[in-house]
Amino acid sequence: MMAESGKASKGVKSKKVNALGVLDSRPLPDNDFLALWDAIIIEPKTKDRLLSQAVLNFTLRPKVNRALIPLHGIILLVGTPGTGKTSLARGLAARTAEALHIMLDFHYIEVEPHALASSALGKSQKAVTELLGTTIAEQAAIGPLIVLLDEVETLTTDRSKLSLEANPVDVHRATDAVLAQLDQLATRYPNLLFIATSNFPQAIDAAFLSRADLIQTVDLPEPDACKSILCSTVQELAKSYPKLNEIHLDAEFDRVARICQGLDGRRIRKLVAAACTFDKQTALDPNRLTIHDLIRAAEHAQAEARNGKGMSI
Repeated sequence: MMAESGKASKGVKSKKVNALGVLDSRPLPDNDFLALWDAIIIEPKTKDRLLSQAVLNFTLRPKVNRALIPLHGIILLVGTPGTGKTSLARGLAARTAEALHIMLDFHYIEVEPHALASSALGKSQKAVTELLGTTIAEQAAIGPLIVLLDEVETLTTDRSKLSLEANPVDVHRATDAVLAQLDQLATRYPNLLFIATSNFPQAIDAAFLSRADLIQTVDLPEPDACKSILCSTVQELAKSYPKLNEIHLDAEFDRVARICQGLDGRRIRKLVAAACTFDKQTALDPNRLTIHDLIRAAEHAQAEARNGKGMSI
């Protein structure tokens, strides 16, 4: 067992965690999460850096003096919505466990931050303290643990930008509680890694940002990535509708990829399905999908992105 001493062994099996604020709990590695890692198309060097940082958390932190090497076990992914940060975080958790699974048994917890918020004075602070100080701590005492803090700005709101008149003091106390618990957990459990995500890093308290061991921006896909995302999405559709196997070979397919520049990966994948909706017969049989349908869907997606109306086309 890896606990406060930082030593680890296999054999202690963690159980599913049910507690306020826990959205998901499962052993790692997990095949669904591994598939997410493969599906997120970003620069390979970015994935390599993230995985190396995560692995280093479990190999280096137990062996160093935190006073001299102040690692907190926190990776923060930031970027615009739709760039795949949450999927990337889940995949990173699985890949990290896969890399170290021969030595360690990992568990995963995903936190639902909105479940911890309360309008009642003191309730948010108490909920945060119980989740981190009790639930997370108890699980970390059993063995290696990776925790996803999605939309972390919900829990670590920038206190310098809050008005005590417009915002209850509980918001400030909740942020204080998060920071205090993270410090305690970092000291006691080097077998614990937090992977946090945020669409609005400017809303995160500076004290949390300073605790992150790595802050990685997940950018919108580059032109080559746009094409790769389109290809993988069409190929997935072709598993059920084989006539689509050659659509990515069409000379106009590159045009679709060019039109997609500036769109996030989620929007690009959705437009492939949306391209089947221009004609009822194509909706009944997606084998009828044409390159012109994809061009039209990409143009509509760009127009809707500019208008800020989401993916409706």
